Parts: sequence; structure tokens; C-alpha cells
Amino acid sequence: MLYGMPEGTEVPKGVVRPMTSEIAAQSVAGTGQEKALAAALGRRSLVLVGMMGAGKSSVGRRLAARLAIPFVDADTEIEAAAAMTIPEIFAKHGELEFRKGEAKVIARLLDNGPQVLATGGGAVMDANTRALIRAKGISIWLKADLEVLTRRTKRRNDRPLVEQITNLLPQREPFYAQADITVQSREEPHDTIVNEIIAALPDYLARQETEKKA
Repeated sequence: MLYGMPEGTEVPKGVVRPMTSEIAAQSVAGTGQEKALAAALGRRSLVLVGMMGAGKSSVGRRLAARLAIPFVDADTEIEAAAAMTIPEIFAKHGELEFRKGEAKVIARLLDNGPQVLATGGGAVMDANTRALIRAKGISIWLKADLEVLTRRTKRRNDRPLVEQITNLLPQREPFYAQADITVQSREEPHDTIVNEIIAALPDYLARQETEKKA
């Protein structure tokens, strides 16, 4: 049963169940600013969008730890729900069925905020997913140059579309660009990128409050 694994089902080899540490809240946030930001989210999720290789999972884990909120990787949740790896889903059911399941899983996850949610590279191509992210989250585009993406993904074989990055990037960038916040992903320590996200959030939240009062 795709995206609906019965309780007690053994997970096939290669599929990773979401780790408890990634679903439960992380360690206590460090600074007063970080605690204030976490509180200001309410039930909203920080939703990381961007191409494969942009660093959504690595940056997302560190961001969640800094804010002391859960981290969830949508791709990991999809694999657990389907009891198959993503390449297996593509091979058996095709990309269209994968995208349908992806949209369902992300819709479910967005009800669980506050959290940091890393999405797959093609998730925002679905109009309903974009609308749900807008309604229930704050979207953050980890924007990476093609050279960076190619270098980071050239040895990966766990994503079916990895060899199509050159063609997919220009198709997807207009949708990524609709994100609330954009941060450049580059060859810097992940904590540098996290710092930039945390620095950008207060201004975004302040603008949002101003717009509500207007």
C-alpha cells in the first residue's frame, strides 16, 4: 500500500525510518533571540525548498537544533510511508505517482508545526503544496549555483533525477523564488548558512506583523 505502511510492517532494506531525534524536539535553544524566534513561529513550519544538493537536510538539522524545534525530512517520511526507497518508488510507480504521494505527505507534515521541514526538490512544483506552505509555514529557499549543485550531487545515486539538474534548475527556480526568504547556499560551513537564516527571520516576521495590522 503506497504511502500507507501498516503498523508493524518490517521496513525493507535501504529505507530509513525517521529517527526519533529528528521528530522529537531538539536540544534547548541557545540564545534569547533563538527562543523568541521559535515562540514567534506558533504552529508554523520553517519549510526549506531548493534543488537536491542545496543542503536542505544538513542545514535543516542544524537550524532545528538552534531553535529547539523538531526537524523532519519529507523524503525520509515518504520512504517510510511507502516502505520503499525513492528510486524504488520511481521505478515501480513512476514520477507522477511519486508526486501525488509527496503532496499528501507534505500536507500531513505541515499540520505538525512548529518544525523545520526539508522538502524534495520538486515539491513546490505542485500548486496546492505551495498554497499549503504559504498558509502554514515560512518558506526558505536555499539557492545554490549549478556548479555547486553538480559538485555536491555527482556521486549520489539515491535520487532518480540527479542527472537532470541542468535542465530542472531553470524550470524550478521561478517557483523557488516565490519563497519568503532566500539564502545563498555555497561552500561555507553549514552553521554560516543557519546564522544567515536566523538573521533574516526577524525582519520577515516584523514585515508580516505590519502587513496584518495594515
